[in-house]
Amino acid sequence: MSKIRLCAAALALTLLAGCAVGAEREQRENFVEQTALEEVCIEEELVALAGAPALSTLLLPEASGTKVSKNQKATIDYSNIQDGYVMVNFTADSDKRLKTKVIGPGTEYTYDIKDQTWTTFPLADGNGEYTVKVYEQNPATGKYAVVGKVTFNVELKDEFAPFLRPNQYVDYAEAVNTLAKAKELTEGLTDPLQKVEKVYDFVVGHLTYDKELAKNVQSGYLPVLDDVLAKGKGICFDYAALMTAMLRSQGVPCKLVTGYVGTAKPAYHAWISVWSKETGWVDGAIYFDGSVWQRMDPTFASSGSGDESIMEYIGDGNNYVVKYFY
Repeated sequence: MSKIRLCAAALALTLLAGCAVGAEREQRENFVEQTALEEVCIEEELVALAGAPALSTLLLPEASGTKVSKNQKATIDYSNIQDGYVMVNFTADSDKRLKTKVIGPGTEYTYDIKDQTWTTFPLADGNGEYTVKVYEQNPATGKYAVVGKVTFNVELKDEFAPFLRPNQYVDYAEAVNTLAKAKELTEGLTDPLQKVEKVYDFVVGHLTYDKELAKNVQSGYLPVLDDVLAKGKGICFDYAALMTAMLRSQGVPCKLVTGYVGTAKPAYHAWISVWSKETGWVDGAIYFDGSVWQRMDPTFASSGSGDESIMEYIGDGNNYVVKYFY
């Protein structure tokens, strides 16, 4: 490996120090079906995928209440699964650890949740059968019991639906300053890639890597986007969430991607993927080199100050392994 690539790899490992917190931690936790509820299966009408998203207003999730699975502890609202999301509320008062699993056709996602709060989760696997489970931990044993469960079949309005609204990981529903900045940056623009360029340049130029947070970040950390914007610094999760939120709020389909970066000692990381008519989905994050779109990793690009070796590292798809989409 050349000295340039060694330097790029070394910087990558340094920046990823805080991104691994909580990664794969669910594999070490015990989930048991102690109080499984009767499974409910719902068949939705088939809807063909649209060729492109058609948006004119900010899309926000809502618990409509038309399709609900509930009991004394938890409510799962799956009224809007055709729009790519499901909502969960642990309605009982609880001081125990609470979790939700969204099990899709190909991927299983596990999330921390809070009691008495609606939380939105994307149906990131696209069309197919999903099962959503709500868990409460028994502190004495460390095991989790199912307190709510529902199964349903998803036919999305279009393939972009899960990546156009706020969710737990990209929560901009009330991030008024983030929304205002995104609107300001993209004022007068209609081309999605021009919007991506404006937002990307802003995020890379505005944020610096927060090494202190990276050293001390706790499991379950979620970006508060207006705080990230105000502080002007963050870890990889913050970079990716801020950019994803800004683009989604302006009608650009965007995935927050988590996975592994590096080859010798892979580390957990977050980046983005965007869609346009010209490119389709650009998987792995991307950056604009002045003529074409390459991979973009806002964390590395910002902290590396556009260094050629860092851009070369970002551009090499072999350095990135996708695990989850949010």
